Amino acid sequence: MLLFIALGNAHYFLRGGAYLGGFPLGGSAVDRAVAWLVATVVDGRSYPMFALLFGYGVAHIVRRNAASGRPATRRLLWRRSGVLVAVGVLDGFLFFSGDILAAYGVLLLVGAWAVFWRDAWLLAIATAFFAVVSLPGGFSTEGPGGSFLPTDVPSMLIARAGDVMTVALAGPIGFVCPFLVGVCAGRPRLLEQPAARRRLLRLVAVAGIGLAIVGAQPVALAVAGVTAVPEGADLAMAGAMHTATGVLGGFGYAALLALVADGISARRGPVVRALAATGQRSMTCYLVQSLVWAVVFTPFLLDLSDALNIASTAPLAIVVWLSTVVLADQLDRRGHRGPFESLVRRLTYGRPSVEVV
Repeated sequence: MLLFIALGNAHYFLRGGAYLGGFPLGGSAVDRAVAWLVATVVDGRSYPMFALLFGYGVAHIVRRNAASGRPATRRLLWRRSGVLVAVGVLDGFLFFSGDILAAYGVLLLVGAWAVFWRDAWLLAIATAFFAVVSLPGGFSTEGPGGSFLPTDVPSMLIARAGDVMTVALAGPIGFVCPFLVGVCAGRPRLLEQPAARRRLLRLVAVAGIGLAIVGAQPVALAVAGVTAVPEGADLAMAGAMHTATGVLGGFGYAALLALVADGISARRGPVVRALAATGQRSMTCYLVQSLVWAVVFTPFLLDLSDALNIASTAPLAIVVWLSTVVLADQLDRRGHRGPFESLVRRLTYGRPSVEVV
C-alpha cells in the first residue's frame, strides 16, 4: 500500500506543458511507458485500499473495546478522529497539501456511529456512495500550482489553506464505500483468517484487479500518448471509469495481499518481518514520504520538479519506500513504535498507567 502511494503521488509535483490526471504528457518513450503502468495499476487504486484497511482497523478497535460499551468506544474513535485531523492538517500545510489523513479523520468522525450498524445497512450505503463516485464528472487536466510548488512560506500557507479544507471535507465522499466495506470485512477478520474464505478472496482479487486494469485504459493510454486525450463528455466518462474501477482494484489488492500473506506466514523471514514492521508504523512511514516530497520538489528547497520526469520519480518513490521499510525494521528491532503511532496512541488512550510493585 505504502509503495503504491509513493508511486501514485510523486508525479503530481512534476512541471510540464499539458497534463491528464496529474501526469505530465509527452516525454520520452520510457516516460510514457512508466506513466501507462502507474496509471493502470497504481493511480486511484492505492487510496481505496488504504481506506478499506482503515475501516478494517476500526472494526478491530470496536471489537477489542466491546466490553466498554458503545458510548465509550465511540468517544475513543472520536479522539482518534481528532488526532488524524490534526496531523493531516499539519502535514497538509507544511509538507503535502494532498494529505488524506484529515479526510480519514473526518470520515471516522461520522463513521463512529456507522460502525455499530448491521452489515446490510453498511453495504447498502457503500453501494450508494460507489454509485456517486462512478458518476461522470470533472477529471483534472491541470498541473501542480502554488499549493504543490510554493515559492515561499507565506504563499505556501495561503495556497494550501483551500486545498487542505477541500481534501478534508470532500475527500471522505470517495472513501465511504471502501471504508464501510473494510468495516464489514473486519468483523469476521476476513483478511487475517483467509483460509475460511479463500474462494471469495480469489474471486475478489481476480475480478477487482482485472476490472481495475481494464477500466484504467482510457486514461492510461492517453497519458502514454497512444490515444488522444479525451475531451468534454468523453473525458468525464473516462475519469469516472478510472475512479470507479480503482475502488474495485483496491478491494482486489487487499484480497490478493491477504492470500499472499497467508501463503508465506509459515516462512516469516527478515523481509516479511520488515514489511510487517512497516505496516505497524504505516502513519510514520506515510508522513516520511510527505517530508521527502517537500524537500525534493519545493522551489525554495531542492526544486527538482523540472529536473525529474515520470521515469525518474518512479525509482525515487521505490527508494523512499524502501528507506521507510528499513526505518520501520530498525524501530521494530529496538522495540519502539513509530513516533506518530505513539502520538496517536497517547492522545487516543491517554498516558499508560505504571504499575508500582
